[in-house]
Amino acid sequence: MKIAVVGTGYVGLVTGTCFAETGNEVTCVDIDSKKVERLSNGEITIYEPGLEKLFLRNLKENRLQFTTSLEDGIRDAKIVFLALPTPPGEDGSADLKYILGVSEEIGKLLKDYKVLVDKSTVPVGTAEKVKAAVRKNYSGEFDVVSNPEFLREGVAVDDFMKPDRVVIGTTSERGRKVMGDLYAPFVRSGNPVIYMDERSAELTKYAANSFLATKISFMNEIAQLCERVGADVDMVRLGIGSDDRIGKRFLFPGIGYGGSCFPKDVQALVKSSCEADYQFRILNAVMEVNEKQKLHLIPKIKKYFNDDLKGKHFALWGLAFKPNTDDIREAPALYIIEELLAAGATVSAFDPEAMKNVQQLLGDQIHFAENQYEALKGADALIIATEWNEFRTPDFLKIVTSMKNKTIFDGRNLFDVSAISELGFHYESVGRRSISPNSNHKN
Repeated sequence: MKIAVVGTGYVGLVTGTCFAETGNEVTCVDIDSKKVERLSNGEITIYEPGLEKLFLRNLKENRLQFTTSLEDGIRDAKIVFLALPTPPGEDGSADLKYILGVSEEIGKLLKDYKVLVDKSTVPVGTAEKVKAAVRKNYSGEFDVVSNPEFLREGVAVDDFMKPDRVVIGTTSERGRKVMGDLYAPFVRSGNPVIYMDERSAELTKYAANSFLATKISFMNEIAQLCERVGADVDMVRLGIGSDDRIGKRFLFPGIGYGGSCFPKDVQALVKSSCEADYQFRILNAVMEVNEKQKLHLIPKIKKYFNDDLKGKHFALWGLAFKPNTDDIREAPALYIIEELLAAGATVSAFDPEAMKNVQQLLGDQIHFAENQYEALKGADALIIATEWNEFRTPDFLKIVTSMKNKTIFDGRNLFDVSAISELGFHYESVGRRSISPNSNHKN
């Protein structure tokens, strides 16, 4: 098929590249001419494991092209994916101005039947709004389909190429047939294509992300309780995760969720609920817990240093909101940095992929280290904010010889408490006992 993807952000670029990988001819459209030029020249604009190889291969084979012209991009396409930003407004609702603006423009350009696909995460009723926007300028045949993405940053290529399910929201038999043919190569192993109406598909994406965010906040609440009653959250996690009704995933406590999806989608679902005259009390609590959890380590740090961080120097491992991405949107590390700087401390940070993005945001407010060990030089304590694999088994001798103090505040529970206690560290994590070699106390 010939496909157009409008928007070359995270979802758009992954979508376009993966559809090209199965032999489709894909044209990606973006208004950013510099970005289009970079992509056309083979420079990938996001970090996602496994994507660059597919991107370069399909670019070379001319199955993947980029343009700033919406007219050229959709002219021969049978399917047009809308992968545009839906940023949260001041009230938390998803801003649809980009999607609806492009839909009106598409209405001016349509000359024959096409399927327009909402790939962005959008609130209930958006498909109808897109259809109305197109109808302002076009009276011919077309369909609007809701096809939410379920891509996890860090494993998005595998998620797209081998989806555990594909959700297609349409009441049109013609649209259903087109979308079914498109996704047939991706579900050969038998994973389901689930057809439903447009509104149900739109709500499915919000419900999925909000439920996962709820699991994370629930475990962070359990971790808070564990610290107060002397239980070990890792043991609790194993105990409940073995129940197949609950499952093992998304039960790891830490310093909160971030990224482009969970915060925005939970907020948008709460706003949609309010508009439907329903108070989604659980999700309000989920957001409240997550905001507090991002700063969970700060009181521990302040207590350790007797509420005086002025002049203290901290090493920070991890800036991205999760490993295997350069995405820093709502990253807990940024909130920690803000608190430390406000208290008069200095920070030296390292992240394998996200430092460039943070540097654009913070400039020279913090030091960016060349590697994880260089970040430790002269540090009063190490703070771990992202669970990159290379942080899991570090050279502890290098840590000891580089830092002023053998002190670690671990926001991702990377290290075994018993093992690290034998190394003589003061070690505090989330939902587990604290180790202090000086007093041998266990909190």
